[in-house]
Amino acid sequence: MRHTLPHAPQFYVTAPQPCPYLHGRAERKLFTALQGDNASDLNNALSRQGFRRSQNVLYRPSCESCVACMSARIRVADFKPSRTQRRIQTRNGAIRRLATSAWATEEQFELFRRYLDSRHADGGMADMDIFEFAAMVEETPVKTRVIEYRCKGDDLSQIRPGDDHLAGVCLTDVLDDGLSLVYSFYDPVLRPSSLGTYIILDHIEIARAAGLPYVYLGYWVPGSRKMDYKARFDALEIYKGGVWQDIGDPRAHSNEAHPLSVDPIVEQVARIALPQFDR
Repeated sequence: MRHTLPHAPQFYVTAPQPCPYLHGRAERKLFTALQGDNASDLNNALSRQGFRRSQNVLYRPSCESCVACMSARIRVADFKPSRTQRRIQTRNGAIRRLATSAWATEEQFELFRRYLDSRHADGGMADMDIFEFAAMVEETPVKTRVIEYRCKGDDLSQIRPGDDHLAGVCLTDVLDDGLSLVYSFYDPVLRPSSLGTYIILDHIEIARAAGLPYVYLGYWVPGSRKMDYKARFDALEIYKGGVWQDIGDPRAHSNEAHPLSVDPIVEQVARIALPQFDR
């Protein structure tokens, strides 16, 4: 189904399908194409309203009877790492960061496959081949970077001594108000090192050095074990009820919603604030 506003992007709605986060639920997404000269402005504006990018599409959950998925971001200036997170930073002190252009490599794909096979073998990306992986990384009309995390084989006890080792990768969009972690993955052998958490902590430092106020983490879903880790970060905000607000006590956010409390799609689209486009 298509929904459109005058002189503005067209919005569409996906058909319902099983929710990957909450058993027995169905998910539906509101989405629009991301292309043309205004792509960066649109990505910036909609990211501030709970949308996420996937290749040349911006999307936001718009389920018929559930509002559990909430976009999450960290306020960089207010963030203070916990004692556990400081230990994770120390534990991964030998890891080196390398920022590159949005270009996929075979080495990245091999790591991506090991990560999926270990962590998400039954997920929606399980069957991705190298061409689909390259499209995920390279098909971007906005400012995107691939952040690689590398270490020597003898820096960490979980991997064999040897040459330079690709430990993790994060596909990162650079917004006008922050960094958006589009997708990250890491060597499953290094899971005891909490490399996934380290990647987020490192992005907070990148944003701080660049003077960017936020790090966008994607969606937080109360009741989903896959998403619990996001609520462990200090200075976390969620996009709920059309506004950003401090998460407070994560247990206070119910993942239930009466169907009548979900606004019709046309009303949701009408409330989206868009940048000025040339007519």
